[in-house]
Amino acid sequence: MMLNEIWFMLFIVIVGGYLILDGFDMGVGILHLVAARTDGERRALLNSIGPVWDGNEVWLILGGGVLFAIFPFAYASLFSGLYLAFMLVLVVLIFRAVTLEFRSQRTSPRWRTAWDWSFSLSSLVLALLLGVAFGAVISGVPLGADQEIRTNLLELLTPFNLLVGVATVAMFAMHGAIYLIMKTEDELQARIKGFLPYLMGAFVVLNTLLVIFSVGLGLPFTDRYLDELWPVIFPAAALVAMAAVWYFVQQARYFFAFVASSLMILLLLIAGGIGMHPNLLISTIDQANNLTIFNAASEEPTLIVALIIALIGMPFVLLYTAGVYYIFRGKVTVDSTSY
Repeated sequence: MMLNEIWFMLFIVIVGGYLILDGFDMGVGILHLVAARTDGERRALLNSIGPVWDGNEVWLILGGGVLFAIFPFAYASLFSGLYLAFMLVLVVLIFRAVTLEFRSQRTSPRWRTAWDWSFSLSSLVLALLLGVAFGAVISGVPLGADQEIRTNLLELLTPFNLLVGVATVAMFAMHGAIYLIMKTEDELQARIKGFLPYLMGAFVVLNTLLVIFSVGLGLPFTDRYLDELWPVIFPAAALVAMAAVWYFVQQARYFFAFVASSLMILLLLIAGGIGMHPNLLISTIDQANNLTIFNAASEEPTLIVALIIALIGMPFVLLYTAGVYYIFRGKVTVDSTSY
């Protein structure tokens, strides 16, 4: 039982790592057309994430690997009903990567403008899809007794799930703006800094609406918050982290603002995980069909072996990530070899 709990926590941390790291470069993409006005400024934005964006997606692979190896029944159920949605996410991921590599291969303004639009739209759509998927998980899916999800992509686009998607777009745009403030300077930095209050305000309003609708709709993951007091610590701490973002930006301590923004994302994810626990998938048909960290997990020997591998491998992932960010620290520059 303890192994299942450990893996649930590790899964949340890994997903949090993906949302924090790939989240800011999605945010850069969302702001790409709005924040940058010249070709040089757009190249600067691309180069701010150029050395790190592909490494950030390693965390998505880790998350998928944990789901496949540790909670295979949840993995199978998700693909039973959401296969088309996952394929759409994959297509957007591929298209976004192609955009980053193709954009500066030609000097034609039309060519570059077309890829600029592609980069922004693919980043926005990816953030929206991830938010809709998270909304579907916390609000519940039509999971039958045979562990099959009977739904389609259009049925996932409920008002609540779309609200979570839009809130995710706002969160990533805010997170990306903080990263860009840290990496840029002069007029471009000032312009992005001017967007930040609006992005923060939009996220706070959307997040507040999510709380209201979650309680109003009586979603299962809110039960723990209504029955117990201690879980409120995590969303409250996320609110404090949000206030810290604003404080550090005003003090021009941009790295600490980025750390506070990252902490806020992780705390919100933990808050959602606490509400879901021990469920991985909640059935809207019958609560008896719920897949939990116990009935959806692999056998104990698999959990033990996988944990040993994770304890050996995770430090290398962390060292690689830290090393890349250390090497490419400082303000972004644009030269002939840049994107």
